[in-house]
Parts: sequence; structure tokens; C-alpha cells
Amino acid sequence: MAQKVVIVTGASSGIGKSCAEYLKQRGHKVYCASRSTEDQLTDGKISLDVDNDDSVNRAVQRVFEHAGRIDVVINAAGFGIVGAVEDTAIAEAKTQFETNFFGVVRVCKAVLPVMREQGSGLIINISSIAGLVSLPFQAFYSASKFALEGMTEGLRMEVAPFGVRIVLVEPGDFRTQFTANRKQTREATNNSGYRERYNKALAVFEKEEAHGDDPVDIARLVSRIIDSKSPRLRYSVGPAGERIVPGLKQILPHKVYQWLFMKHYNI
Repeated sequence: MAQKVVIVTGASSGIGKSCAEYLKQRGHKVYCASRSTEDQLTDGKISLDVDNDDSVNRAVQRVFEHAGRIDVVINAAGFGIVGAVEDTAIAEAKTQFETNFFGVVRVCKAVLPVMREQGSGLIINISSIAGLVSLPFQAFYSASKFALEGMTEGLRMEVAPFGVRIVLVEPGDFRTQFTANRKQTREATNNSGYRERYNKALAVFEKEEAHGDDPVDIARLVSRIIDSKSPRLRYSVGPAGERIVPGLKQILPHKVYQWLFMKHYNI
């Protein structure tokens, strides 16, 4: 296995941290990027805020100058908001998209000139099963991942002639800081008409995340994708019961699918 120069966003916690640590163990030269770190390029740390154009461009340029190339980028930075659509302010929804969607777009735009010039490169965008099936009271989180799915699918076709490969990884529930970092919309905690059903669904989310798989499984998958000569567009990973849901959505009558989904979340 040849050593690759890898940038991992969101590397301070969760999926990003697991991927960065595992790939280091596999012998890759990994740059751990997050807005909470300070630049220490010799130790593989770089400050990068995916919400800020200048921060992204500066970080990518510094890594390229330090390493001389960029082989792999793993876009793992992201968070979730929770609340009914009616209880979500437009500004709150925009914040969700700013990080989960436009943050990925910024990083892709910054690294693609390098990869096209090299004639090679791999970008792995961490999506979610929630990017294939929307979740009640997490509609805007799902929407941001749906958008990521669509953008990535189109981007893959655009850059294929340059030798650049684009991949989506769609995790289910994993034990990470995602639960603790989730943000409730302001109106969700007020006197909302959705409060009782919202609380029931949120309890299910948190229970399933607490009993989710170890994120090292995602890191192992990412490592296999890096080693693959011809990776697929999509890879799902996580509990089997969750991974079959997108397939059920395709084959079940929508009324049946919706009834099962609402029953599962006690709403």
C-alpha cells in the first residue's frame, strides 16, 4: 500500500477523528483539519473552518505546499439540527446547509485544481442514510445530506476524465459526539404543537445513536476505498436494520413505508 497524503475535515471528533487515527496507523500522511485546532503541520494538524472560504483555501494551500501533493480528502465535518420544519427558522436551516453542504463544496473546489493537475485524487464525502430517507424532526439535516448526495453524483461525472474519483459513504447510527453536538431549534423547546411527538422521536434518535456501531468501522471502510482501484459511487455502513431502509422505501407502497417509519419513531 502506497502512502497517501490525506486531509480529513472534522477530525477533532467523531467519524473524522476515527478516520484520521486509523489512516495514520495504516501509514498514510494525514492532516487533521478542524476549526478548533492550531496549525502544526509537522504534526499533521491544520486549522480549517469549512464555513469560511478563506480558511478552506488557506488550509488546502498550506497542506499542498508542505506535502507537495494531495491524494485524498475526507469531508467529515458536519452536525445536525433537530426540530419540526415549522419550528425551524430560516437562519437555522441555512446554518445547517452552510456546514453540511456548502462546507463540502468549499473543500472540493479548493482541492480539485490540485487533483486535476496531478491527474489523480480521491474525495470521500461522508453523507448519511438520512441522505436517502428523510427523518421526521430532522428534515433539514436530511435535506442537507440529500443535497450532498445530488451534488456528489454530478461532480463524480464532471471530474472522471481527470482521474479524480468521488465517493459517498452513507453511515447509519454510530457512537460519536453527534448526539451531544446536535442543536435543537429555538422554537422546538418552546410551546410548540409538535412537542410531545418531537420528544418521542428525539428519544428514539438518542437511544439508537447510543447503541450504534463503533466509528472505526467507517474508518476501515474508508481505508478499503482508498486502496480500491475503482471505487463505487456509494457505500453504506452501519447497523443492518438501518441499511435496508432505503431499499424498503423503493419497494413498499409509500403509505405502508410512512406508517412503519412513524410507528418506529412513536409519532
